[in-house]
Amino acid sequence: MGLAEGGDSGLPCPATLTMGNHRLSPGWNAVLGGLFAGLAPSLGGPTLMLPALALLWSLAEYTHWCAIWGLLAVLVSHAWLLSLHPLTWMGVPAFLSLPLTVTLWLICGSCAAGLLALWSLLSQFCRCWFPQLKPCVRAFLLALVWAYAELILSNSPLFWIGVGTSTLPWDRPLAGLARWFGSYGLVVMQLIWGWWLWSLIECRVERLRRLLIGFGSILLAHSLGGVLLMAVPPAVGNLSLAAWQPAIPTREKLDAEQQSRLTSALVAALQAAENNQADALLAPEGVLPSGWQMPQEAPHVPLINGGFRWVKGQQRSTLQLFYPEADLPRPLLDKYRLVPIGEWIPPLLAGFTNGLSAVGGIHPSNSASRLILALDPPAAAAICYEIADGKALALATAQGASWLFSIANLDPYPLQLQHQFLAIAQLRAIESGRDLVSVANTGPTALISADGHVKQLLPPMQPGVATVEIKLRQGTGLYPWLVSRSR
Repeated sequence: MGLAEGGDSGLPCPATLTMGNHRLSPGWNAVLGGLFAGLAPSLGGPTLMLPALALLWSLAEYTHWCAIWGLLAVLVSHAWLLSLHPLTWMGVPAFLSLPLTVTLWLICGSCAAGLLALWSLLSQFCRCWFPQLKPCVRAFLLALVWAYAELILSNSPLFWIGVGTSTLPWDRPLAGLARWFGSYGLVVMQLIWGWWLWSLIECRVERLRRLLIGFGSILLAHSLGGVLLMAVPPAVGNLSLAAWQPAIPTREKLDAEQQSRLTSALVAALQAAENNQADALLAPEGVLPSGWQMPQEAPHVPLINGGFRWVKGQQRSTLQLFYPEADLPRPLLDKYRLVPIGEWIPPLLAGFTNGLSAVGGIHPSNSASRLILALDPPAAAAICYEIADGKALALATAQGASWLFSIANLDPYPLQLQHQFLAIAQLRAIESGRDLVSVANTGPTALISADGHVKQLLPPMQPGVATVEIKLRQGTGLYPWLVSRSR
């Protein structure tokens, strides 16, 4: 039943997708929608996500087809997980490597399927118990629930590439609105526009009015977002940094030969930083082992790097600062968001496995704060996929961070993940109104300005050192202010 027939019966009829006299079955809607949603972060952003969401709204009352939509969306967008194979270098038997990798990939897809099934059940509940609500109001409430779920997932162990973060790099003007309400506002807008697109297909009355309202809202959103991108906080100074991309294959990281080359490569990177008069050298996540000491012949350049340390018998992935001539590094912050099994080992399994990590199990930080007051000027940092947590960096910005940086090791994953990681980092820079430097083992190593422009510093998968000038900024935008007030 369409809207014209059902009046205020609820969401647009989920039965079929009308194409003239032809109709696609709900199954095809689920398959096409899931594929479009999975491809959107890598190939088209909102140009694929909006049709995907329109197809999802057509299935809102078919729980099993919504689950299929979610399953396919994550299996496609997270296909880089299959690059974990082979796992033999971690001690996994060869015959178990591929089945284990595929199982992890399917678990992620199944989690998405379960969430979409719950969302569908909520849609049915709203339609049955609140029939007096206008369809647009009901759709808005369901969009808010989705946005809240993405907020929770951004703080979970899962690396969720959601609707909000799929906006970039394709639609920077729309992403500019994140300066007001973060990526979660982008979620709501795209879901509402998806519902609007579906209602145009189903509705047989007031199509022109709906068309004008929908296109008017899209034009207004992009105009406001473009204005916000131009209104970045003013720069109050500059910082010169060198970024080191070692491009060390993770599968060879613990080889004795590779370890012997590490120190000389780092000394060469520090020398390049000194030659370019950089204030410090940034190195990626996990580049230095626990207990590593700076060689005496190293140039006198501060080193900010990702490494490991032991705290009360617990190993932690840490961000640390090596001062010239200091005996020991100064810990700046510890990683707080860990991958289950991959990094953090549940106590029940601790006696049976070291997980899927070359360094064994590690423990999370006791603090989720990403603010680093020990650096001058103050900064905020994200270690690996902590970059998905926009609230943490926005809060650190409100508390005084004048620039942002992230360190990561995305090897052995392919360029698909690097592109997704860089798009999320773009969104963090826009939300916070701060320049952000990304430094990773094999990439992306890039500078992202406060207005979302990306400058690639080094090509992916290749070793090198690049120098970059970062603009330090003050002033708090609306989104960081709202995050600080909501604590």
